[in-house]
Amino acid sequence: MSNNKMLVNERQRDLGNFMVGRLLPFREKRQVGPFTFIDHMGPAAITTGRYIDVDQHPHIGLSTLTYLFEGEIEHRDSTGSFQVIHPGDAGFMTAGKGVTHTERTPVEQRDGAKYSMHGYQIWVALPKDKEDMEPRFDYYPAQDLPRWEEAGLSIVLVAGTAFGRQSPLTGYSSLFMVDVHATNDTHLELKNQLKGEVAFVIVKGSITDEGETIEAGQMMISKTDEECGIELKKGTRLLLFGGEPLPEERFLLWNFVSSSKEKLQQAKADWQAKRFPKVAGDNTYIPFP
Repeated sequence: MSNNKMLVNERQRDLGNFMVGRLLPFREKRQVGPFTFIDHMGPAAITTGRYIDVDQHPHIGLSTLTYLFEGEIEHRDSTGSFQVIHPGDAGFMTAGKGVTHTERTPVEQRDGAKYSMHGYQIWVALPKDKEDMEPRFDYYPAQDLPRWEEAGLSIVLVAGTAFGRQSPLTGYSSLFMVDVHATNDTHLELKNQLKGEVAFVIVKGSITDEGETIEAGQMMISKTDEECGIELKKGTRLLLFGGEPLPEERFLLWNFVSSSKEKLQQAKADWQAKRFPKVAGDNTYIPFP
């Protein structure tokens, strides 16, 4: 592989009953555009004893973008939002100065049957002037996201601006996230289609770049930003994401993202002292690790 690419292998970790693969951040690259953190959920079977139950936990300084291929997740947060996120939908919770939320298998899927779960949760760092904004939750059903077919590709613009189109999920900085499915062996050219840094997460199948094959569970980051093209095999699915980098460095502490290390320590203290807002009717609590 040329020096114009970085390749990352998914690292598995346990999240209660659930195994997720973390692709970002890693040592050589802390962010891609404003994207700070990516967790790959599944593919996994959801059934009795294996339900998703992520109890109350906090965030500051970021937006969480939840995007599913299979399964459902019930989102609740301290702004009062309640939403079941289905395949193809985008859930976008902006933490701002502080939010608490839970993620669970919905009641209707707790019937003992077996369901598939597969998707991604991605953290997008907020611009410095938005880090202390009021928290909010925005929901974009699958039918509201731009989708089109071209040259052996089925494409969904999940967030931001790309390929001359605009998603209703704009975010708060220059960014994009695109779901690409190859219906035939084909070529994807990105020059003049995206703006900024770009990463390729291979969900299924493989892509070829300069004779090298990159498989599912890997992420490739282009060092030449959007000036690149790739070959896709039929049946391959990938997420493209990235955008213009934020001007200041971002720091991570547990579930918190900020341009200020002091704000991270304050958020830690506030969570430990139980000063964060709560999800109504929920008394669960995940301690600071």
